[in-house]
Amino acid sequence: MTPTYQHILAFEFAINQINSNPQILPNHTLGFHIFNSYFNPSWTYRASLELFTTKNQFIPNYNCDMQNKPIAVIGGSTSEVCLHLATILSLYKMPQLIYGSPPEISSKEQVALYHQMFPDSVYQYNGIFQLLLYFRWIWIGILTVNNDNGEKFVQHMVSMFAQRSVCSAFIERFPTMTYTNNVFDLVEMGFKMYKVMMRSTANAVIIHGEIDNMITLRLLSNGLNSEEVPLQTQSKVWIMTAQIEFTSLPFQRKENIDFLHGALSFVIHKKEVLGFHNYINTRNPILEKESSLMRLFWRNAFQCSFSNSIIDEYGGIPCTGEEKLETLPTSILELDMTGQSYSIYNAVHVVAHALHEFHASKMKYKAGQNKDHENFLSQQLWKTRPLSLCNKNCPSGFSKWKIEDKPFCCYQCHQCPQGKISNKEDMDDCFDCPEDQYPNENQDYCLSKVITFLTYEETLGAILASSALFFSWVTIGILWIFIKHQGTPIVKANNQNLTYTLLVALLLSFLCILLFIGQPNKMTCVLRQTAFDIIFSVAISCVLAKTITVVLAFMATKPGSKMTKWVGKRLSIFIVLYCSFIQGIICTIWLTTSPPFPDTDMNSVAEEIVLVCNEGSNSIFYCVLGFLGFLAIVSFMVAFLARKLPDTFNEAKFITFSMLVFCSVWLSFVPTYLSSKGKYMVAVEIFSIIASSAGLLICIFAPKFYIILLRPDLNRKDQLRRPNNRKI
Repeated sequence: MTPTYQHILAFEFAINQINSNPQILPNHTLGFHIFNSYFNPSWTYRASLELFTTKNQFIPNYNCDMQNKPIAVIGGSTSEVCLHLATILSLYKMPQLIYGSPPEISSKEQVALYHQMFPDSVYQYNGIFQLLLYFRWIWIGILTVNNDNGEKFVQHMVSMFAQRSVCSAFIERFPTMTYTNNVFDLVEMGFKMYKVMMRSTANAVIIHGEIDNMITLRLLSNGLNSEEVPLQTQSKVWIMTAQIEFTSLPFQRKENIDFLHGALSFVIHKKEVLGFHNYINTRNPILEKESSLMRLFWRNAFQCSFSNSIIDEYGGIPCTGEEKLETLPTSILELDMTGQSYSIYNAVHVVAHALHEFHASKMKYKAGQNKDHENFLSQQLWKTRPLSLCNKNCPSGFSKWKIEDKPFCCYQCHQCPQGKISNKEDMDDCFDCPEDQYPNENQDYCLSKVITFLTYEETLGAILASSALFFSWVTIGILWIFIKHQGTPIVKANNQNLTYTLLVALLLSFLCILLFIGQPNKMTCVLRQTAFDIIFSVAISCVLAKTITVVLAFMATKPGSKMTKWVGKRLSIFIVLYCSFIQGIICTIWLTTSPPFPDTDMNSVAEEIVLVCNEGSNSIFYCVLGFLGFLAIVSFMVAFLARKLPDTFNEAKFITFSMLVFCSVWLSFVPTYLSSKGKYMVAVEIFSIIASSAGLLICIFAPKFYIILLRPDLNRKDQLRRPNNRKI
């Protein structure tokens, strides 16, 4: 009743303003009748017919009072009341100004006779939608009136929700009295509806109602057993449409309204009306009639009784008329004009100005609409922003995974796959980092990759470089010792020129390792592989030439052998040059068609950008290695066949073992190289070069080094020919 009282005060205030203004309707006085519809169709129809009957005589279509003839109706606190009014008023061509929710009317005759003071609902629908998006409430409930307006609201909002991934946990409707149910059925339906709302996981509930629905909501919230659905623990954010006002009945005065704290409500545009506040405060109930609405309101608001009241319902507390309206809480009376009261105020002026123009034909009425926007979203309504979601938001590092048989806004959160991230909440899919970045541990943002390559400063690079230099010095030392003792039998017996060539090739092999360490550039990328391949081809060719020379020399010792002409330096030189030439041709083709070049490997190691030398053509790279393997296998086979030759030619045994070591190293190199990543691929290749070169150096030259330095007594021609020297 509280907003209804202010509606009537605003209506009376507007009438008094017009009647006291000589510029509007001069020589005319506006009067009014107030009828109560009781939110009931039967009473609404009766009130409508009473407009067209003589006062105090309910005889439809009979009215002999020409002065009190109505010219317009301002009414329709609810859409149902407006609809029932329109049914009767359209028969008499009576205009109706609607300040509440406009009904869904299909009849053109009825639509032509009513004017809507309430703003277009589309703007309110968009406002609700923007509010949900602002607070990211995507799991919501809907409670609406059970009529055509409610259906239109649901259809419009659900279609908007689907566009931005907002879905509803439930859609409930206020219970409505019909001819087939009674009060008990109504209460049961209301409790059932309210339980669905309070037990839902949706924390934001849109209430699309009308002026009387607040009464129902308060009755349900206070009527339910607190043990069943404790309202205080079910923190809901009520989002109310502008049609709803804080309506209450007298007995609801002391009922708890905590459930409304933190609620959001849309309001109708209004402006301050000068004089209205003073008009309310100057009204005196003592001067009013006993049956007046003001006295009724005064008794209920201040809980007092007038002296001539028949029933003293408040224990003898008299109403003096001096009570101050300012002392009343706003839940009972708002002293400032509300939005709907302002619509009634404007409706009275619309009727007055239309009538004035009709009579005077001198004035034009212009209706303007001020567009004042109030940014209430920035107000601090809650200590913490409430959430309304079907499930918790998927944090960064996770993506949404749809749950079958659930609305699209209900989903599970799955962590991003390895190598992908999501940097926002509720992302549909994870995505890859840029090529020069990698995901952090939580997979919610990308970190820059570190540029890396095998350097001399790190432990691995220092060990490999030191090993290469160490064996280089060892090789130089052995070469120096062989040159110093070149006249001894053991040096002469092993082909001095091939020995010196082999030692120089091994020395260069150890030194070319330094090309593999450090930041790759165009020069080192071209030289590192080709230099190693050609140098190592020379070394293996020398070993092969040594082995073939041993075999031919043995065969040449047989009487009548034709192999004598093949024994000599020319054959050895030919073998070395021919094998090295073939490897040189392959490397030349490699450098002219697809040479190695500096490159970056961004995929092998997740957190690093590895600077590498791209081999250009992998097929030619493996052809080069294959040719080295071919030479090694041939050397191994020839040396293996010559391992049991007489003692003078016992170097074949050491060549056999050195080739076995060489082949083992490079056979294990291929799978290890392919399974390594980043700079460790270079380290594997360097290790293979050192291991194979050191194997040749140790297996072939260690026995000779031992005899020259530690057993010079064995370094004599007669000792080399003795049978017991076979194990040297």
